[in-house]
Amino acid sequence: MQIYEELKARGLIAQVTDEEEIRELVNNGKATFYIGFDPTADSLHVGHFMALCLMKRLQMAGNRPIALIGGGTGYIGDPSGRTDMRSMMTPETIQHNCDCFKKQMERFIEFGEGKALMLNNADWLLKLNYIELLREVGACFSVNNMLRAECYKQRMEKGLSFLEFNYMIMQAYDFYHMFQTVGCNMQFGGDDQWSNMLAGTELIRRKLGKDAYAMTITLLMNSEGKKMGKTASGAVWLDPNKTSPYDFYQYWRNVGDADVLKCIRMLTFLPLEQIDEMDTWQGSQLNTAKEILAYELTKLVHGEAEAEKAQEAARALFGGGGDSAHMPTTTLTAAQFENGAIGVMKLLVGCGLCASNGEARRLIQQGGVTVNDKKVESIDAAFDQADFAGDGVIIKKGKKVYHKAVVQ
Repeated sequence: MQIYEELKARGLIAQVTDEEEIRELVNNGKATFYIGFDPTADSLHVGHFMALCLMKRLQMAGNRPIALIGGGTGYIGDPSGRTDMRSMMTPETIQHNCDCFKKQMERFIEFGEGKALMLNNADWLLKLNYIELLREVGACFSVNNMLRAECYKQRMEKGLSFLEFNYMIMQAYDFYHMFQTVGCNMQFGGDDQWSNMLAGTELIRRKLGKDAYAMTITLLMNSEGKKMGKTASGAVWLDPNKTSPYDFYQYWRNVGDADVLKCIRMLTFLPLEQIDEMDTWQGSQLNTAKEILAYELTKLVHGEAEAEKAQEAARALFGGGGDSAHMPTTTLTAAQFENGAIGVMKLLVGCGLCASNGEARRLIQQGGVTVNDKKVESIDAAFDQADFAGDGVIIKKGKKVYHKAVVQ
């Protein structure tokens, strides 16, 4: 099975402009393709996972990926999927976020001479002359057609700024520029980017009389139709300082029964034959499938050693062994104790398990907190500093979140 057929079998392809041409290019390693990443945070997250895995798969098949960091488009902000305007970031913040992205991408993609490229569209977008851009590029765009694009239609009622209206033109210009300078002949992106991607292929056709291609990747949704990659406390990040390898593992270990096999098919690099055999799994076998999914993805993002640690910790905790060696841990300072004790609400907030005292209060009142295997019954409960000696205190939030607290 060649790479294009494998992508289809894994359910990764949503829409394509010219299927036969795209199949020919990627199966023969002739695609130089790009995927854009807007630097709106200092870490990539699970929402970027599909794109990173696709880049890795296509590079393994001999194609050349370009990771385009939106240092220039980040000054504008993509209106796709938004009901409000994104806040504008400073140049310093954008650059810092770009640097963080590259470090994380290197786990997936091999950069170097003749290999993958990392480009920043600030290098050309910030040098554009406004009048020249209007004459050379603006003339190729129909406002009527632009307003039919889904990303604009959903914003028209609340108001669409002229700043954001230009985003499509900027993204199209990226493709046009890289087509000419680095031979980029294909763009991949999320299914919500289809209108912007078509704008790029059309600009190349109108300005250069040549063909370029676009393909969208299936968005990662759960069985309820919601985007995956979020928890009650926010996004699931690839940066271990924002989402620990253990918490990352646990996110995938806890996916729904209806979603686990789809995630294995779309996100892991396990052979399709092995995954096909899993399709008949039921009951307790699905728990095994979840362990496989969690381990494979944690290994991909954080390395084999961290994946082993996370799996051992999870098995020990849920198997009743209580091994807390690799559990997420917070080190408390003596200053956090008053008269040698710390209140349970302050403990939960200090460990990052609750965002506020109000949230901690509700969690305790709902019976959702256990400390050292004893349910916390009162919001006034407190723990002596001596309790945190040795192996520390084990806090359980809800049914599945474990955390250790020790004293410095």
